[in-house]
Amino acid sequence: MHAMVNDQTSPQGSTESKKPVAPVTGAAAGGRKKGKPRGRPRSFDRETALEKALLAFWEHGYEATSVSDLTRVMDIGAPSLYAAFGDKRSLFDEVVQVYGVRYGSFADRALAEEPTARAAAGRTLREAATAYTEPGHPHGCLVVHAAANCSTPEVEQSLRERRNANIAAFERRISADVAAGVLPADTDAAALARHTGAMIQGMSQQARDGASREELEAVAEIAMTVWPRTGTHTG
Repeated sequence: MHAMVNDQTSPQGSTESKKPVAPVTGAAAGGRKKGKPRGRPRSFDRETALEKALLAFWEHGYEATSVSDLTRVMDIGAPSLYAAFGDKRSLFDEVVQVYGVRYGSFADRALAEEPTARAAAGRTLREAATAYTEPGHPHGCLVVHAAANCSTPEVEQSLRERRNANIAAFERRISADVAAGVLPADTDAAALARHTGAMIQGMSQQARDGASREELEAVAEIAMTVWPRTGTHTG
């Protein structure tokens, strides 16, 4: 059984050799003919490695998570990380996308499925209380916390835009309810949407600080008392 041939090994059968050498056959010969790249082929599961990177960024933030931290938790070498995911920033961008789908989509679902902005906000806050305190992963929200103490402006800006987009989505929904008479005409849609965003972000920090699901659910119920219930129509 032939061992894997190293690219730096001198080729057998050199013209400088005085003794006849058997021709190279099998995997070694094939490897030379096809010019395979050096190094072992990637053997890790990409999705598993990506989830491990997500948890590391979620727990420690972007700045505090180094490439060596990532290779350690992902159990891969730096060349494999760069080949599979690009640089640290590219990996983080992919992590944020996966986080949004896997862990952070409850607000989007509430806005899409609930009949009113008020119902969507209440559901979002209640589900945040659960999502931010679930066992098995870091508490709080990655999009809220990953840019803490970050010296990379592009990362801070990207996460800020995501948070502001969430607030803007609530504002559009509130404005639509005002126009439809579900909420009073004098409702300040921008302020009410920003209040919802502030509650989501505050609950995330409270979860990081050890607040329980029940405690955050109580906060959510109090937060909803500032909402006007009806306009000219029941809503």
